[in-house]
Amino acid sequence: MLGAFSTAKAAAEEKALLRLVTRTAMPGYTGDFDHFAVDLKGNRVFLAAEDQKKVEVFDLHTGARVESLGGFGHPLVLHFLPKSNQLIVTDIGFPEGAPGAVHLVDLKTSQIAKTCALPPGVDHGAYNPVDNCYYAESGPEKKGGEGHLVNVIDVASFKKIGDIAVPGESHEGMIVDQAGKTLYLNLTGTDEVGVIDLASRKLVARWPLPDAHNAHAIALDESNRRLFTVTRKPARFIVFDLDSGKPVSNLPCVGVNSDISRDVARGRIYITGTDTVSVFEQRGPDQYVHLAEVPSAYRAKSSVYVPELNRLYVAASGKNKPGTELALLVFEAQ
Repeated sequence: MLGAFSTAKAAAEEKALLRLVTRTAMPGYTGDFDHFAVDLKGNRVFLAAEDQKKVEVFDLHTGARVESLGGFGHPLVLHFLPKSNQLIVTDIGFPEGAPGAVHLVDLKTSQIAKTCALPPGVDHGAYNPVDNCYYAESGPEKKGGEGHLVNVIDVASFKKIGDIAVPGESHEGMIVDQAGKTLYLNLTGTDEVGVIDLASRKLVARWPLPDAHNAHAIALDESNRRLFTVTRKPARFIVFDLDSGKPVSNLPCVGVNSDISRDVARGRIYITGTDTVSVFEQRGPDQYVHLAEVPSAYRAKSSVYVPELNRLYVAASGKNKPGTELALLVFEAQ
């Protein structure tokens, strides 16, 4: 009886943390979804549909699909610019190995307004509102070259104005601090977190991951001087001290993860991966407690949390699993 009671209690706690409020099916869609962007004032949430070569637009409140934006080869990372009502889209290109690009979409016309061509291997990106530049990952300029690049794009002209060399064959999640002075990124090719000084455009520090590989998601907690990164091999939630560059916490989490969000009001952290959402509670700069694994869906790895609505938007993908129905899942934080 005690085992049955414990299982029921755990299930009740999971439901109490995140409640599924709507599910928008995507019939006929296959492959993976990638990342989100949010337009709070315009009541829109954007989602990159990789295999369909589209960016899907949903109603932020109802979850209903309202529009599809096209013209992309393989869209991945998105960033919404509220002042100009434009959307930045990183595009790895098609087929694999083709030149990459970053696009600027005019959402008044739903058309690509400008494109900045980049070397192959475009993937992650991060916007810096302080210098109005977009920093986008790519491979080296020359075929067969070593290392990787962080390309610097001036958003006003939408032209490349420089690049920053980083080690390894790839990097994943990227984030800029609030002051606009430092870019942090997961150097997946070397199993490190990289620190870039944006004034000098140089890599100034490399923090080794503690016995973990393939880092994807990244987030900052500047009030506590902490950086969060999430790895896939094994699946770990790792916290670094921003001042020392040393790990201060290392906990297991959901696998095949891609995104991490902070729910500051509740002191929670949400990590999305396949089948569940890992929910952690932050009880101090160095103290993190695993609360629950909330059921989601197969390869539901991409997500974004909107604190103004207390909602977590999760993309359920279907890569390599026949018969899987892709969908947008919307959870409400309780």
